[in-house]
Amino acid sequence: MTESAQRSTSHVVIIGGGPAGLMAAEVLAQAGIKVELFDAMPSVGRKFLLAGVGGMNITHAEPQAAFLSRYGARRPELTALLSEFGATQLREWIHGLGIETFVGSSGRVFPTDMKAAPLLRAWLKRLREQGVSLHTRSRWLGWNPDGSLRIAGVDGEHAVQADAVLLALGGGSWARLGSDGAWLPLLAERGVALTALQPSNCGFEVAGWSPLFADKFAGAPVKSSAISLDQQAPRLGEFVVTRTGVEGSLIYALSAQIREQINSQGSATAYLDLLPNKSSAQIEALLRKPRGSKSLSNHLRSQLGLEGVRAGLLRELTDAASFADLGLLASAIKALPLRLVKTRPLDEAISTAGGVPFEALTAELMLRQLPGVFCAGEMLDWEAPTGGYLLSACFASGRAAGLGMLTWLQQRAVD
Repeated sequence: MTESAQRSTSHVVIIGGGPAGLMAAEVLAQAGIKVELFDAMPSVGRKFLLAGVGGMNITHAEPQAAFLSRYGARRPELTALLSEFGATQLREWIHGLGIETFVGSSGRVFPTDMKAAPLLRAWLKRLREQGVSLHTRSRWLGWNPDGSLRIAGVDGEHAVQADAVLLALGGGSWARLGSDGAWLPLLAERGVALTALQPSNCGFEVAGWSPLFADKFAGAPVKSSAISLDQQAPRLGEFVVTRTGVEGSLIYALSAQIREQINSQGSATAYLDLLPNKSSAQIEALLRKPRGSKSLSNHLRSQLGLEGVRAGLLRELTDAASFADLGLLASAIKALPLRLVKTRPLDEAISTAGGVPFEALTAELMLRQLPGVFCAGEMLDWEAPTGGYLLSACFASGRAAGLGMLTWLQQRAVD
């Protein structure tokens, strides 16, 4: 079969209208392939849009080695994808949609207007112009005995044939936006080895705040602090106290390590540094200054600026003996033990770990167990912190899967 014949007859189906699915659709449509994309939600890109509320962090501008290190145990697999379509290429692609970007003070990359909606609108317009057919309110239910896809739409169930299929169904968080993990049993029935989904970039629960502390400080941000785990170098940032525990960017940065420690040991102890810009010796020297008739609380506030939620955490997590010894109190301020006992529910997490392991896929992201069926995006077994890393890998994996599908179709045409 000639390439022109392939262009006129090949038909692929993409299940899932997030960044990975849409990127694969663009790759395929540019090659002249007929593309139909199905999404269960009333519109595509719903999680993408919600992620952009408050500022669309699309990728990160840090050096490549540091960037790739954010992918932890799956760094080798993600390096193969991101080396072809990394932060620089993603920004150039966005610029091609007529959307300019800028690098923030933290190295995070944003569209100039900070919004996701204009980017998505421009992208969908281009995809429609390229001939991509988008079908919303259309849920994939698995396969029929003849190998066709079961698609349930508003007017009932239909059988859809395809020369190749991409599954880009997301993980298991934010089910109301479409990432509900309903695809796991469908693949398991076909013999695909899967890894259980777990929360990533998630909040954690403590053994239990005192009612007084929870009532007073739930929802309070803890700024200018640091956290460490397993004697690692402390990470600077901020987090939020919740009624059941803690959440926020500083917690998310260590969520994978905290979660795995809870899985293996039943709990994890993180150490909070309430004054990262002062040494323990400096803190102790300030504490030992005469306080006259001032209470210790007022002394902490006047000498160290410890008040509000940070002072509350110190009271909540420090025993009476430490408060009676200024040396111990200074040590507690620098390394306040925070015992975490469980993750918050999966559906509350920003993202998930687990899903389809790379070992179940070819280098082109095709399922070894199901030739012609490819996977991309968050349904693959990888995780990364917030900061643009999640979206970057979703875009890169979608592009790689689209290219893999092209190779598959070309090989079939030759055979």
